[in-house]
Amino acid sequence: MERKLAWDKYDEVALKDMHKLADGYKAFLDTGKTERECVAEAVRQAEAKGYTDLNKAIEAGKNIKAGDKVYAVCMNKAVALFNIGSKPLSEGMTILGAHVDSPRLDLKQNPLYEDNGFALLDTHYYGGVKKYQWVTLPLAIHGVISKKDGTNVNVVIGEDDNDPVFCITDLLIHLSAKQLEKKGAVVIEGEALDVLFASMPIVEDASESEEEKKEKIKDKVAAHAMKLLRDKYDVEEEDFLSAELEIVPAGKARDCGIDRSMVMAYGHDDRVCAYTSLVAMLEVDKVEKTTCTLLVDKEEIGSVGATGMQSRFFENTVAELIDRVEGYNELTYRRCLANSKMLSSDVSAAYDPNFPEAFEKKNAAFFGKGMVFNKYTGARGKSGSNDANSEYFAEIRRILDDNDVTFQTAELGKVDFGGGGTIAYIMALYGMNVIDAGVAVLNMHAPWEIISKADLYETTKGYIAFLKEA
Repeated sequence: MERKLAWDKYDEVALKDMHKLADGYKAFLDTGKTERECVAEAVRQAEAKGYTDLNKAIEAGKNIKAGDKVYAVCMNKAVALFNIGSKPLSEGMTILGAHVDSPRLDLKQNPLYEDNGFALLDTHYYGGVKKYQWVTLPLAIHGVISKKDGTNVNVVIGEDDNDPVFCITDLLIHLSAKQLEKKGAVVIEGEALDVLFASMPIVEDASESEEEKKEKIKDKVAAHAMKLLRDKYDVEEEDFLSAELEIVPAGKARDCGIDRSMVMAYGHDDRVCAYTSLVAMLEVDKVEKTTCTLLVDKEEIGSVGATGMQSRFFENTVAELIDRVEGYNELTYRRCLANSKMLSSDVSAAYDPNFPEAFEKKNAAFFGKGMVFNKYTGARGKSGSNDANSEYFAEIRRILDDNDVTFQTAELGKVDFGGGGTIAYIMALYGMNVIDAGVAVLNMHAPWEIISKADLYETTKGYIAFLKEA
């Protein structure tokens, strides 16, 4: 059963729209290299489209009615947007749910140390990564340093053309014979992913006392690095204890291919689905059923924590919404969730001709064939999957065909090769219909990933059609 290429139906107008969408997406990626940055940008775009803070309505005791658009933020790392429809909330919502965290390296709480003339930063990798892919790349630091006085200091170093970048070093090929005998998983160990931070010692101040000078003799390079941070951000080394600083690839999202048909960037998983969901949410205006776009954190480590999908953030927000719209009622709340329909917006593995042995071609996702549906994910006999109902997928197929959306179905590689999960199984616990739907990605979980602009375009169209008609 061969699926068609989306490219074959595009005229000049469609191609122009596709490239315009891709340019907006690249800008979103450049602005949002952390979950905090993505949420801030999503809120900025939503407010520009008339969305208001749900918490402000709650504080003011203000009722919310059909046609109102509201959002709620959780700890600056997750956001839920709602466009209130004319139908009662007990009839359910149409929901797009994606995650905005991506594999990366996090600085440890006590990261800075000096070793033989180098100041380095100790890291702990986040999510599933091939550790050897992170060495010898230009890296940037993004995040926030929270001080005891309650202020937050936003940090971005390595993205401006005048900024320095950072790096994790690797052993030269001339001395790496034993290293290359190791298995790929341990060629670079986790504790070896330390970031090269500085190498210039601090200049001693003639006005300082001998005691003050002695304190700097041991770690002059680290002291100098800390002085530069202090001068720019007004922070002390102890402030690392309450910091969230992420090491990510430095550089902008770029067109890929001589034909500019693809985008290479950091963080496609899962910001490509977060962005397309956001665009669809802001595009669809008056609705009968309330629409929702949910962008959450922590999916790459199991959707845990207060900002992950397993938290009560979404439940609490829906309860508050019902209270403002029609007065809270437990039965209304339960019916709202059970009667909802959701696309778990997450990426899928694209077929790679360099590694055909990992894919079963009849059930693989291909670049240019549009939006990808995974009826089930999981591993080892669908373990941990949602496995959507056939009746629900039939309804989705009808909506997409009626709106000329190119789509395909896929599995995440061959049956016994591994697998993965999304937030679908968590949302399905409410009894709602859920299926995974998103964009195919090459180099998934690598520092630089690749997607097709055609798939980006078709997925956006598919999400819009879903919100309007599901």
